[in-house]
Amino acid sequence: MTLLPTGTSIEQTLFSTPSSGVESSFGRFDGVLLVGHGTRDAIGTEQFFQLGRLLADRLKPIPVQACLLELQPPTIAEGWQRLIDQGVTRVHAVPLLLFAAGHAKSDIPDELAKCQAATPHVRFDQSQPLSRAAELITLSLRRIDESTSQSKLDPHTSALVMVGRGSHDPCAQADMRVLTECVAARWSFKIRKTAFYAMATPKLPETLDRIAESSDVSDVLVQPHILFEGSIHQSILEIVDQARQRHPKVRFWCSGYLGPEPELVGALVRRIEQAIQQSGR
Repeated sequence: MTLLPTGTSIEQTLFSTPSSGVESSFGRFDGVLLVGHGTRDAIGTEQFFQLGRLLADRLKPIPVQACLLELQPPTIAEGWQRLIDQGVTRVHAVPLLLFAAGHAKSDIPDELAKCQAATPHVRFDQSQPLSRAAELITLSLRRIDESTSQSKLDPHTSALVMVGRGSHDPCAQADMRVLTECVAARWSFKIRKTAFYAMATPKLPETLDRIAESSDVSDVLVQPHILFEGSIHQSILEIVDQARQRHPKVRFWCSGYLGPEPELVGALVRRIEQAIQQSGR
């Protein structure tokens, strides 16, 4: 099954329309600060910086600096200073976050305010989290398409479970559920559910058990709605494998996580453009 017209690539579908003009919206002394959460996983860390390089290639010659909120350098303050050292006086901060919760609402803004207090001649704006950006939905659909093509499962007799990291923030939880509906609406899965890894319910193990025990489905496809490799992804794979052992009559599959892909870069550019427009530039 394919989601695209014959002979059409994902990149052509995403970027075939005229440029939104975000590059021309930048001023002479503008720079972009890509803010990631941080992880102890070496592969996940490299994937984050790979995304930073892709964003820099897309926006050149605008300076782009990748930094991390916690766990490893460069810190937000260090990334901010590196931009200033390149002559930047207006920083467009782009949190690499899927939903609006504590990091987007307080942690990152607080750090940026500290940076500005130390360099009062520098202004900044902050983009919104990725949420349901069109490019992000396209990437999720691509991951499902890759899995269904490989597994040969029939959506009409299968369940789709989109699993998010989870948050105590009710708005972030609701946003994840709406995202599931946006993605699932493009398919004809017999069942579609949202589950969470932590901090919210329903949790992934109980969701998989409930589907396998109470539904007449042949397959269950789990899509990890996470950005990069790391402990959460490995835990999700383990949970799916445990469900596979508990319910041998049902086939369980796990699609790929989002990853440093062109669609993700496009979503970030969209958020930068929106922030510039809202700031009145």
